[in-house]
Amino acid sequence: MDVRSKVIEIIAEQAVLEPEDVSDDNTLEDLGIDSLGLVESIFAIEEAFDISVPFNANDPSESDFDISSVKSVISGVQKLVDEAA
Repeated sequence: MDVRSKVIEIIAEQAVLEPEDVSDDNTLEDLGIDSLGLVESIFAIEEAFDISVPFNANDPSESDFDISSVKSVISGVQKLVDEAA
């Protein structure tokens, strides 16, 4: 499974939506994902791809990981997966 599909599947699960209802341009806020859902999404992404996401749950603005949109999360995960390969 490619990175984009898996990330969307994880985000959709957190948002209690179908993956086809999640678009690259959505923000996590648009999808109704709160800070707890965000942390759970990050954990699920780390587990699915066996990577460590540089995300500080206590201070998201200090993280080296862009969570501003679904697209930015996908590209951040892709970069981490590429670096781990």
